[in-house]
Amino acid sequence: MFSSRFNWGLERNRLTTALELKRQVGVPILDLTQSNPTRVGLRYPPGILEAFADERILRYDPLPAGTLEARRAVAAYYHSRGVAVEPERILLTASTSEAYAYLFKLLADPGDEVLVPSPSYPLFEFLAVMESVFVRSYPLVYHASWTIDWESLANAVGPRTRAIVVVNPNNPTGSYLKRQDLERLTSICAGKQIALVSDEVFSDYAFGANPARVPTLADVEDGLAFSLSGLSKIAGLPQMKLGWIVVAGSSENRRLAWDRLEWIADTYLSVGTPVQSAAPRLLAEGELIQEQIRRRTSENLDFLTGSFGGLSAATVLTVEGGWCATIRIPRIRSEEEWTLELLDGWNVLVQPGFFYDFDSEAFLILSLLPEYATFQEGVSRLRECIELCGS
Repeated sequence: MFSSRFNWGLERNRLTTALELKRQVGVPILDLTQSNPTRVGLRYPPGILEAFADERILRYDPLPAGTLEARRAVAAYYHSRGVAVEPERILLTASTSEAYAYLFKLLADPGDEVLVPSPSYPLFEFLAVMESVFVRSYPLVYHASWTIDWESLANAVGPRTRAIVVVNPNNPTGSYLKRQDLERLTSICAGKQIALVSDEVFSDYAFGANPARVPTLADVEDGLAFSLSGLSKIAGLPQMKLGWIVVAGSSENRRLAWDRLEWIADTYLSVGTPVQSAAPRLLAEGELIQEQIRRRTSENLDFLTGSFGGLSAATVLTVEGGWCATIRIPRIRSEEEWTLELLDGWNVLVQPGFFYDFDSEAFLILSLLPEYATFQEGVSRLRECIELCGS
């Protein structure tokens, strides 16, 4: 009766089940997985509500790429970061997830492949399967910092590879693409007519400056590349449902891609008029939210690294940006057992590395977004648990 796309397990895992039981009986949980900016005590400026007091939201103009005013606002966002992006290269979507769906439709036939990093956010396989596309992983490896395993990436490229996805910075590792990495990637893609897709939703959240980093692929001039971002992360406004695709590469490739993308978007017309009308104000007001998030994540990361600085049993891995941190812990038990112990015995919720397709154990993933008191108490309990159980 149902499509074969739904061939993944729908049962709940042990951690989810244990968490539900805790919440049913009212046990207070220190949630170190919270990554929803609207749930962590940030101050949202009143200008966000005022942005919707506009009579234009009552008029419907079905423009496939989005309104010119909204696309100009996105172009101004890039200009303020030193990158020239014309509105004619920006196509609005309802979310980054929808942007991926559009690009998989654009680039791949059923049965084709896209390459995605591992570890990374566990979404790509679901999005690809919905488009009848296969996902193959290429690993990121850690040696004091995260890098692409180039030999494995080269081996993963096959005759049906249509795109290489990079998450920049990666979620959850927080590692940025470097300029020499981009050169190697564009060389690989050019030789095999493969597109580059760069997910840049966390690009504004770097911990410190590094001129070697690539902040965006929106200014790539060769081959074909796509930069994805949106209000969800860069303005802390996931509820507004506005993302975008910037088409980059050679002029001919851009033209061919744009014509087809616009046709796809015209089929769905998913982006709401109110959020497009409000986009210039939302991007401006979002700077205030972004400042709070930067301060929060930086202070929480400082507390985390300070707390684990003298602990030999666990290590906070280097993180360059984003909203997450990774802790390597003793392999005396599985990640699932560690997370269940922390939840059952310490009322602390963290995520296991296998949620993000880490290829070995044992790693725990923490969000850096929770309020200070929650984060500090949770980290203190986490350290105590590792000290008592990790030897």
